[in-house]
Amino acid sequence: MRNILKVLRAKHNLTQEQLAKKIGISRPALSDIETGKTIPSGQTIIRIANVFGIPAEQIFFEDDVVDRGNVNISSPHRRRNAVYGS
Repeated sequence: MRNILKVLRAKHNLTQEQLAKKIGISRPALSDIETGKTIPSGQTIIRIANVFGIPAEQIFFEDDVVDRGNVNISSPHRRRNAVYGS
């Protein structure tokens, strides 16, 4: 599972340590999530989405979504529709 956590952390001036503390996990656990080594629990996904104030599906996505160019990290509220391409 891919994600844009590193981009979001940079945009919000948060270190891994700071974000990990906000969501109640260890920094190494956050690092593993960021790099795609582990998939976060549903509870952790919700906490992350709440910290950044955007829906979880705009933070976490499958590799094929990235490959098709359907993720727009510059505008988290506007995504291309994977089915219709709009």
